[in-house]
Amino acid sequence: MKPIIPAERLNSISEYYFSTKLKEVADMNARGMNVISLGIGSPDLPPSRETVEALCQSASESNAHGYQPYVGIPELRAAFANWYQKWFNVELNPANEIQPLIGSKEGILHISLAFLNPGDGVLVPNPGYPTYSSVSKLVQAKVLTYDLDENNHWQPDFDALEQMDLSNVKLMWVNYPNMPTGASATPELFEKLVAFGKKHGIVIVNDNPYSFILNENRLSILQVKGAKDICIELNSMSKSHNMPGWRMGLLASNAQFIEWVLKVKSNIDSGQFKPMQVAAIAALNNSEEWHREMNVNLYKTRRHLAEEIMKTLGCTFDKSQVGMFLWGKISDKYKNSGELADKVLYESKVFITPGFIFGDKGDHYVRISLCANEKMLAEALERVKQLPVAGQQ
Repeated sequence: MKPIIPAERLNSISEYYFSTKLKEVADMNARGMNVISLGIGSPDLPPSRETVEALCQSASESNAHGYQPYVGIPELRAAFANWYQKWFNVELNPANEIQPLIGSKEGILHISLAFLNPGDGVLVPNPGYPTYSSVSKLVQAKVLTYDLDENNHWQPDFDALEQMDLSNVKLMWVNYPNMPTGASATPELFEKLVAFGKKHGIVIVNDNPYSFILNENRLSILQVKGAKDICIELNSMSKSHNMPGWRMGLLASNAQFIEWVLKVKSNIDSGQFKPMQVAAIAALNNSEEWHREMNVNLYKTRRHLAEEIMKTLGCTFDKSQVGMFLWGKISDKYKNSGELADKVLYESKVFITPGFIFGDKGDHYVRISLCANEKMLAEALERVKQLPVAGQQ
């Protein structure tokens, strides 16, 4: 039999880190090791009661189970537009400036397919979300990393960017509030990014799913005058509305960019289940009190415990971080983040994320997820306290 060989594009990527590592954690748990996972950012509480009720009611209707429009139902696009107006003071035309997505991760692929030809350059942050690089490689674009540095508040160095050969760069990924570092954006940063994109003809994509978590200063790059001409913003209900498995997100930009992305999307999926769209509308109307309780008060308590874990591990961190993770710099006694993360996993049975998976600029950092209840975080803290020489520099 002639051997079957996969596409060459698979040679440029590997299986997602969490996909492989969580298999190992699952195997350890199957052997009775009771690993506490502080790795991924999957909210552990349900959406609002109104969200679930809307889903159930809509799902009971006989006409709710057919194919849906590729652009989402009009009521959902209107709800997204109202949400952006309320929380970000950004005006969007629901008819042609919003595209609902099956989660923002889907949007990364669709944007890449819509804008990048093989060989085109794409600017990817280091450290940064691994999917930006892997999807760029899958579409055979040329990944050009730009460094984010703690001493520059994890913001791009525009002088360094101007020294790069940008002649073939089509797309730039940015992510504020930042993951994994928790750094916030500023209006000045977004203004610089918009000006940079316009100067070089580079589409700036801000991935913005963390703006509600432990964050009172919600910003959108689309707040900048003229931003829609050159920018796209991705947003998601996974983190802010406790809906990670629902896969509800959106893409916002100018009508032309939306049309190009829709050309890709409409050839890949067949729309989202209508009851989930109806439920998303209910979630988008959550009260300010619900968001404060879920996204501020809840995570504030968890964050305190995560900080104690970091201190116990001898890590330092910036207390001004926002989002649902805590990013910490490891002690010099460890050669890299992988060494510390494995030590914590195998000796304390606590899974934390090594920063190297976000790029070599993250190699001396680790990340702790706040998506575990207080009891689990407290137990994790007690476990790491038992590590030999825990907390010693």
